[in-house]
Amino acid sequence: MERFKLTKTALAALPLPDAGKRLTVYDTQIPKLAVRATATGSKTFFVIKRTGTSMAWVKLGAFPDMTVEQARTEATLILGEFAAGADPAKARRALRGEPTFEETFERFLKEKKKRDGTPLSEKTKRNYSDVMRIYLHPIKNRKLSGVSRAEVKTIHTRASKASHAQADRAVILISSIFNFAVDVEIFKGINPASRIQKNPAPSRDRFALADELPQLFVAINESTLCDFFLLALLTGARRANVQAMTWPDLYLDDGVWCLSMTKNGLPQNVTLSPEAVVILRMRKENAEKSHFVFPGTGKTGHLVEPKKAWATVLKRASVRRLLDQLRAEGKITTEEQIEAEVLLAEAPAKAEKHYRALADAMEIHPATYDMTDLRIHDLRRTLGSWQAKTGASLPIIGKSLNHKSQQSTAIYARLDLDPVRQSVNTATTAMLDAARPKVIATTIHDHKTVLTK
Repeated sequence: MERFKLTKTALAALPLPDAGKRLTVYDTQIPKLAVRATATGSKTFFVIKRTGTSMAWVKLGAFPDMTVEQARTEATLILGEFAAGADPAKARRALRGEPTFEETFERFLKEKKKRDGTPLSEKTKRNYSDVMRIYLHPIKNRKLSGVSRAEVKTIHTRASKASHAQADRAVILISSIFNFAVDVEIFKGINPASRIQKNPAPSRDRFALADELPQLFVAINESTLCDFFLLALLTGARRANVQAMTWPDLYLDDGVWCLSMTKNGLPQNVTLSPEAVVILRMRKENAEKSHFVFPGTGKTGHLVEPKKAWATVLKRASVRRLLDQLRAEGKITTEEQIEAEVLLAEAPAKAEKHYRALADAMEIHPATYDMTDLRIHDLRRTLGSWQAKTGASLPIIGKSLNHKSQQSTAIYARLDLDPVRQSVNTATTAMLDAARPKVIATTIHDHKTVLTK
């Protein structure tokens, strides 16, 4: 009786027996698991177990369609049935009827509901499909019972080499799919992704600083999505909510934007500062027939992806900070700065490349002028940070930004909107005051009444 640890390489190299004969080798890891090879080249997994006075041969599947890992999983299940005195044939039928991970994933996309009972958005489905395609292909053809914790750990480890965040998302998705399978009663086992150690989350506290606001406001004003970025900053609302903002949800006379549902599953009344109300009133005067404040041409009917416009904003803001620095240090003349402004307005990417090269040649560190690390979500954090700067309490900030916290939610519920409004208005005024050295009436085309007084 030949025994060795069954592996894909070892089975692929297993010599075939002579015609009319069969070769049986056993696994050292699971001793009752065997592979029978024939002269024709077939290699089949079996569980071979003595039952009373006879030997039971339970066929599992053919190699390489069935992997060694899958065979070990099924063999463990069959042997467990033997030990319990049950019918192993029943266990095999149950396993054959169990869906694969990929099949469950497809059902998950179709049937999974969000907290508010609505189906997954098309964007979420695309994101999940990308994670599946890039990271989860090793387990997509596995039966649910065949996905092991070790495999999930391996997927996480490999994905972490490319992206810690994506690796964590992959594990979270696996866990969600198994939880879904339990909910719809197509799986009764243990979730192999539960309690997998995630990568440490990087702490991010980036927000627009006082000396960045002048150039940032000018660059935002030049953007085709000026109103969007200003409202994201002045309301502190999540990007997706601002993108999907509708006129029926706005009560401009009261200075309130009513959101029936947000990302954390809670409704929110967003207070609108006077500056935000002015922007919305001006926009409403020229509004299209769409009920969205920021209509779009796609399936959603509203603005979907502002990243490209935001990248241009940051390029212009960064170059202007550099130009101001060079001018202050006497390294460029006023005429040269004017020429740079013209290039920046016409070709921001070209201007950024040119002046970054100039800064590198002068050994000016990018940290002194670069703002390209500022994300759209940081506009939300910027409002909260300026609220803190101007004396707002943490509960007030939490309520205005609709943060969900087990310790603070009860406190937020007891607060009325007046102190929140005062805090938002104070923070808005402070941000605009910091920006005014750059933001003069002649540079704010349609919003000079908003950003200057």
